[in-house]
Amino acid sequence: MAGEKGNIFKRAWTAVADFFDERFDMRRVVSEFAGHNVPAHVNWLYCFGGITFLAFLIQALTGILLAFYYQPTIDQAYSSVLHIMEDVPFGVFIRSLHAWTANIMILMVILHMLRVFFHAAYRPPRELNWMTGVILFFTTVTFGFSGYLLPMNQLSYWATKVGSEIAGSMPFVGSEIQTFLLGGTKIADATLSRFYAIHVIILPIAISVLLGLHFLMVRKQGIADPL
Repeated sequence: MAGEKGNIFKRAWTAVADFFDERFDMRRVVSEFAGHNVPAHVNWLYCFGGITFLAFLIQALTGILLAFYYQPTIDQAYSSVLHIMEDVPFGVFIRSLHAWTANIMILMVILHMLRVFFHAAYRPPRELNWMTGVILFFTTVTFGFSGYLLPMNQLSYWATKVGSEIAGSMPFVGSEIQTFLLGGTKIADATLSRFYAIHVIILPIAISVLLGLHFLMVRKQGIADPL
């Protein structure tokens, strides 16, 4: 009986695999990726980029779960976070995982960039990949900053106020940038709406496109040889 069920499952799985293989040539793609040789000089220092990507996936999953309960208004933001922490099942775990993974993601991307820099892996023809990595670093930092305001507690309020004033101190365009970030002259509902839109729409799209380009270039150019 168990063997018959196993055969049925195997035939169903084979039929599904054949369906996608006929349309997307999946077996060749999977075989190509699975059979890719890793250079002998690769060690644990080369794991920082992969850990950064894993942290991003965790951020995306936990962020979606938090978005079901979070309310981006001055009056409701903090109370909605308390609701997540106190009333939602596993809410403390999900929010803590989201917050700590954000810090880990920033740390890992810094370590990844340092590894690439000291190994001189930015040498031609990989200079464009280095540039996308630098942009990804600033995107990740912006991710962290934009999410810092969302709980709307005292720490996030004053951190955002200081950050917006730093942006406002830039020559020529500082005041315009500060007004755009705040949605006016002070932190209000418009500020929270803008930071929330940046955090959950603009930055995820930007980082997904940049990661796609980054991975394609790594795949095309391979891992740089050591000096």
